[in-house]
Amino acid sequence: MIENKNHWEKVYSTKTPEEVSWTQQKPETSLALIRKSKIPKTANIIDIGGGDSKLVDWLLDEGYTNITVLDISGKALEKAKNRLGVKASKVTWIESNILDFKPVQHYDLWHDRAAFHFLTKPDDILKYQSVLNQCFVKHLVVGTFSEKGPLKCSGLEINQYSAEGLSKVFSKYDLQEFLMEDHQTPFNTIQNFVFCSFNKKRD
Repeated sequence: MIENKNHWEKVYSTKTPEEVSWTQQKPETSLALIRKSKIPKTANIIDIGGGDSKLVDWLLDEGYTNITVLDISGKALEKAKNRLGVKASKVTWIESNILDFKPVQHYDLWHDRAAFHFLTKPDDILKYQSVLNQCFVKHLVVGTFSEKGPLKCSGLEINQYSAEGLSKVFSKYDLQEFLMEDHQTPFNTIQNFVFCSFNKKRD
C-alpha cells in the first residue's frame, strides 16, 4: 500500500495535468450519468480517486452541495484545492487509499473514473466491494479501461472491463446504462473507456 501511495505522490509532484493521460477539461460522460441518476443537488456524492480531476469543479458549478473527493495522493488533493480557491471549503477532502477507507457516513452516489481498474488482485476487489457496501450507496457510476483500452496506466498494470464484467463485479446493483468513450489524452493518443451507471437492487 505504501508503494502505491509513493507512486502517486511522485506522479502528482512531478507532472502537470498536461503530462498525465487521464486529464479531462470537462468530464462530459461522468456528468451526464450523474445527472441521469436524478439525485437531488443536496445528495452526498463521493468521487473515488478524484485527485485533481475537474469533476468537482463542474459539480459545484451545477449546484451540488455535498461533495467528497477521496484520493490516495495528498499532493493531488492539494492541487485541486489550490485550483478551486475559496470554493475548496465547500468540499470534503479525504486522503486515503480506497481499500483503507473507513466511511463515517452514507453516500447517495459513488463515482469512480479510472481508479477501480488499478485493482488487479481478487482480494483488493473484494475490499473495494466491502467499502462500497459500508457506504450504502444508491447510485454507482464507474468508468474503466474497456477491453479495447490500454493494458497499463502510469506504468501500472490494470484490469480491462466490459459492461458485463463490471455488472458481475457490482452484482448488488442493476445496470441502468453503459457508454463507450474514446478519451483523447493531452498528448493526442486515444484510450477507450467503458462507463456504467448502476442503481442499488431492492432487497
